[in-house]
Formats: sequence, C-alpha cells, structure tokens
Amino acid sequence: MGADSAGRPNITEMLKAWSSGDREAAENFMPHVYDELRRQAHRYLRRERENHTLQTAGLVNEAYIRLIDQKNVTWQNRAHFFGIASQMMRRILVNYAVGRSRDKRGGGAIQITLDDAAVGSCNETDEQLIALDQALARLEELDERQVRIVEMRYFTGLSIEETAEALGISPATVKREWNMARAWLRAELE
Repeated sequence: MGADSAGRPNITEMLKAWSSGDREAAENFMPHVYDELRRQAHRYLRRERENHTLQTAGLVNEAYIRLIDQKNVTWQNRAHFFGIASQMMRRILVNYAVGRSRDKRGGGAIQITLDDAAVGSCNETDEQLIALDQALARLEELDERQVRIVEMRYFTGLSIEETAEALGISPATVKREWNMARAWLRAELE
C-alpha cells in the first residue's frame, strides 16, 4: 500500500483493496481509522441523554462489526467510508432508543435544533432521536441526498467541505440542500 506525503498509509488504496476482497487490507485498515470512528461515536453520544449506558467504545465496536461484514460495498474513498460508518452509528443508536422507549409514549411536538451551531453539541432524548429518525425516513422518500447530508452534518459533525467530498458534490450544493433539509425537518417535527 502507498503512503501520503506525511508517511501515513493511503486509506483510499486500502479501501479499494478491501473492496476487491482482500480481508487482510480490511484488518490493516481499521487501526488507521479507529481514532476517527471514536471521534464520530463520541459526537453521537454527546448528544444523547447523560445517563446513556452505551459507551463510545461499545458504539465503535458495534459499528466496526457491521462495517467489517460489508460484502458488496465498493469503497470509493475515506469520506465514503466515514459516511457509511455514520449511517451505521445512527441506526445503532436509533435501535437502542426504540428499545428503551417502548414503554414511554408521550404527546406534543418534538423540539430538535438543526442549526449549524448545534451540530454535534445538543443532547437529545430517546423520543427526540426516534422522531428525527422517523422524519428522516419520510424525507428519504423525497430526497435521499438530503438525508445523507443531515447524517453527515448533524450526526457526524462533518464540515460542509467534508460532506461535499464524501458525496462528490460542491460545497454550495451541500449548503443549499442542508438548508432545505433543515427547513423540511423543522416543519415535519412541529
């Protein structure tokens, strides 16, 4: 495998080898991205309730198990990998929240802040996370790309530029779609 100018292994080359069926490449790849996966998991868990029993390492390990079992994914690059990791972490947390809230049904509007300043910084209840996930599922029927942008920006804390790179679109398109998705979700959650 090649290395970048700083001597770090080329993640994209490792991902392509993994996509070609090289299991050793997958095993060698994970130590190089583990710290970033921990940062993603920490950002996710930071927005959860304070007494959440799922810890950062547990979320990373669950996501790792799901990622390593991916058989039919053609990994494009580092950003693509972290985008998929973000989706998996979101689903793990939503499944966890659904399990916890089966007996806790309440009424009223769900308030979730989807502002740029709130990316990666707010705490959500299980009910808020479930409501947001359900709204994202409805949005996905209309615009799948907007959902990917919300996942990457809101859940993972990727910048506009990182999100653009992951999706292969311009930063201006990410900004526009991010604003449209936030407006739609705000209306949907009210």
